[in-house]
Amino acid sequence: MPRLPNADRAVVRRDKVTLYLLNRGHPQGRGKALFFERFGFQLDRWEDLQNALIDHANIHDALALEPSAFGTKYAIEGRLATPDGRSPTVRAIWFVANGAESPIFVTAFPGKENET
Repeated sequence: MPRLPNADRAVVRRDKVTLYLLNRGHPQGRGKALFFERFGFQLDRWEDLQNALIDHANIHDALALEPSAFGTKYAIEGRLATPDGRSPTVRAIWFVANGAESPIFVTAFPGKENET
């Protein structure tokens, strides 16, 4: 299976983590914040989630590729290292714009294994 191109240059913006993934007040992010908090991620240590997502992109294969006129979307599903030591399955979405070298993080959510 293919890997995320240039995963070593992957970018997870601070605002994507602090204003979305770890923001209980965000309409779409609230459930994600509760999920990530259960595993020890905290808003005041947002870099922990940022680094975990970058590591996730570097160790797991890209599961799906969706080319568009603007670039390619990648979905990566696998275990995520967490502060509390558990490793939930997480699906992360990345985008590589045409002509760009760095994959940009789009979103993450619980993987299928966590759905019960």
